[in-house]
Amino acid sequence: MRLKLTLFSQDEFFPLNYNYYLSSAIYKLLKFGSEEFSNFLHDKGFQLKGKKYKLFTFALRFNQLLINSTNIRLLSNEATLFISSPLIDDFIRNFIIGTFEQQSIEIADGTNKCKFLINQVEAIPQPEFQEINHFKMLSPMVLSTVEENGNKTHQHYFRYNDKIDEINRVFNQNLKNKYKLIYDKEYSEDDLILVWDENYINKKLNEKKRLTKKISVIKNHEEPIEIIANEIPFTLSGNSELIKVGYECGFGEKNSIGFGMAGML
Repeated sequence: MRLKLTLFSQDEFFPLNYNYYLSSAIYKLLKFGSEEFSNFLHDKGFQLKGKKYKLFTFALRFNQLLINSTNIRLLSNEATLFISSPLIDDFIRNFIIGTFEQQSIEIADGTNKCKFLINQVEAIPQPEFQEINHFKMLSPMVLSTVEENGNKTHQHYFRYNDKIDEINRVFNQNLKNKYKLIYDKEYSEDDLILVWDENYINKKLNEKKRLTKKISVIKNHEEPIEIIANEIPFTLSGNSELIKVGYECGFGEKNSIGFGMAGML
């Protein structure tokens, strides 16, 4: 299920690397509905094959903004927060309780603080997925794998021009793990096929604009984690149940800090 929150703020500045701080604010709203579930999701999450999944994602969209070196300047009082999860009873219901109890959401990084009033909360109708579906990114998508180089390993973040077969392998395995956690059974159908929008890629390259985004995730003033994410529209063909998993949980990794939310074109 997906929600759309209409936000209003009289503050002028917003944290530049806001993903972790907005995620923390979402957990705080969840606590008004269930402190036990909020703490479980934050501290443990749903675990499978040595990985943790939170099974929700979000995207914050500004009407107008100016990005500075240390913050974001809001040129409009309004913003929109999309938040999505298949966990209707545990996540969506408790989050809605939090929005009505608190009626605001505050994002602060120690230097910049911005308080949004929650003017409206509405449910977005579930789309009907077809054999071929066209998506745009509401928040960038992260896909990665661990690579070995001698005795060392490092995290390789996939870009649009990496091998598409390898991208699809990692993309599908991530969705299958989420499917297992949601439905408590293995996914047994064919893999989805992801294809990047080549027209969009060529257009941006001709305009000498970037197709990936490097984002610093800063957690409680620790050393920042640098993440490479893709902002490219794509098509997905295949099983509608697995597509729904990605639509509701987020595609790719790090969904719970605001990556991988897609909207249908």
